[in-house]
Amino acid sequence: MDRSPERRAMTWLFASGHAVDIVLLVIAIELGWLVAWGGWRTVDALFRLGPGILMLLALRASLAGLDWRWIALPLSLSFPVHLADLLRTTRLNGAVRAAVRRSLPPDR
Repeated sequence: MDRSPERRAMTWLFASGHAVDIVLLVIAIELGWLVAWGGWRTVDALFRLGPGILMLLALRASLAGLDWRWIALPLSLSFPVHLADLLRTTRLNGAVRAAVRRSLPPDR
């Protein structure tokens, strides 16, 4: 068995759940970028990234060996947040399509 420092570090990183912390940090940076430079409203970015964040929190709880309730809670919340994002996106797209239709000249 290879007991190199790199292998021990990677084993610790995943066994402790800190690998998920790194991914969550990257998502936090993405959220900041979307809001600051991407022109997204904070609420829109949170709804879009929320389901993935919640699933990662469930994974983090599992890797850390927490009680099943701490795994099930964020995992079960991810679906309604996803549905809410779909609903918001669908309504927004419908409103945009309606505005475009109103701005076009009538058909002959």
